[in-house]
Amino acid sequence: MKVILICLALLLLDSNANLEVEINGIPNTKGTVFIGLFDKAANFPTFGKQLKGVVLKIDGKQLSYTFKNLPAGKYALAVYHDENKNGVLDKNLFGAPTEAYGFSNNARETFSAPSFQDASVLLQADKKIRILLK
Repeated sequence: MKVILICLALLLLDSNANLEVEINGIPNTKGTVFIGLFDKAANFPTFGKQLKGVVLKIDGKQLSYTFKNLPAGKYALAVYHDENKNGVLDKNLFGAPTEAYGFSNNARETFSAPSFQDASVLLQADKKIRILLK
């Protein structure tokens, strides 16, 4: 009986989960797609300050990636299509992005990035989200 209780307690303490991200609307197969996973509002959406980041090769208009074994909590994602593979989201003279990008919850602001709160997803169990690049 004690062994069963200990096993149940360990299962309850292990609250890690997987977050599957499906990215749609990739304009073409040039370059790569960068996904940044953020766990702090102060860092969002500054690339280089993400908790985890991944660069994916493009093989179509849709990609999927799974962040595995994440602790339960709030996360926000920022994604961009690095069409010219220069490692940054390119912008025009006015500061508007010239490469496709998107955020979790498909949050979007007119003249700035959305807040961490607007883009955040609560991860308590395995979850799949979809992000549309524009």
